[in-house]
Amino acid sequence: MLALALTAAALAACAQPSVMTTGAQGQSHGLASFYRDQTRTASGERASPGELTAAHRTLPFGTRVRVTDVDTGRSVTVRVNDRGPFIPGRVVDVSYSAAETLGITDRGVAKVRLDVVQ
Repeated sequence: MLALALTAAALAACAQPSVMTTGAQGQSHGLASFYRDQTRTASGERASPGELTAAHRTLPFGTRVRVTDVDTGRSVTVRVNDRGPFIPGRVVDVSYSAAETLGITDRGVAKVRLDVVQ
């Protein structure tokens, strides 16, 4: 019975996204990536790589989030209209246009801070 409880606890720990949430409400840190080829979002909208949008696992659609590259200080405000990312350690996927604004299209991923602004 103890082995079963320990296994369940270990699996629950693995299921948690590797996101560090700070003391400030609506702020988190992790990795951001970007997406390019998509036709529809989870909200039902047509995807447009030219818009400043993002995918987040839990924030409501329509939430505005400032994404800041912690290494460069560059930031962009995006609107959540999709779900994801589904890769461990990543906290947000941004549109190609947002990735260009952040300057991460060459790197592919960046350490970021997320701040909910609306």
